[in-house]
Amino acid sequence: MSKRALITGGSRGIGAATARHLAGQGYDLCLNYRQGREAAEALVAELREHYGVACIALQADVSIEAEVVRLFEEMDQRLGPITHLVNNAGILQPQMKVLEMSAERINKTLITNVTSYFLCCREAVRRMQAAQTGGAIVNVSSAAARLGSAGEYVDYAASKGAIDVLTKGLSLEVAAQGIRVNGVRPGFIYTDMHGDGGEPGRVDRIKGNIPLLRGGQPAEVAAAIAWLLSDEASYATGTFIDVAGGR
Repeated sequence: MSKRALITGGSRGIGAATARHLAGQGYDLCLNYRQGREAAEALVAELREHYGVACIALQADVSIEAEVVRLFEEMDQRLGPITHLVNNAGILQPQMKVLEMSAERINKTLITNVTSYFLCCREAVRRMQAAQTGGAIVNVSSAAARLGSAGEYVDYAASKGAIDVLTKGLSLEVAAQGIRVNGVRPGFIYTDMHGDGGEPGRVDRIKGNIPLLRGGQPAEVAAAIAWLLSDEASYATGTFIDVAGGR
């Protein structure tokens, strides 16, 4: 059976690393991006050339319901119905204590990081159930859901805690249809996202407190995501892999 994966936030960081890993395993890919069209299209060209897979890039803000519906419909038309979903899109806002956070900031984080996952899961499950062939979803959470990110990103950590609950609850709802839902919790990974939070060198600052004494690479997270999507993980659902160097 053909494997067709949608990766949200697929143009950079963990999303791009996951795209490369899955392309190497023969998946056809739809890479979603909100902005950064050039990076997304360059990655599509790379994957087509190196791996010979079908690959498209589609712009959509997955925090907006109408755009999620359009994204999935366009994927249906151009690539075929989804069989695997990687929910990876998200934002990290500048470091700030809870006492300084506005409702606007909190709501932006929650809508972007949580609502988007719910909407993409909904559309994916609808298609997987209609096809009656099962499927697999991996939600990219964060070690922050366990650690709390005090003094920096408690709103982000809370959004990822919500993703853990979504993962567990949805896994129970759809298990009987052969749809598996799992999560990966990356720790301190070298990605551009830390720059979004105002500290590009954050991983290097913290790595001495990580048991493995180093930050992680996006490819290390991608390998965990790919395993959970694969048939090798056929008896795993509602579970999580921490890729956090021991934290």
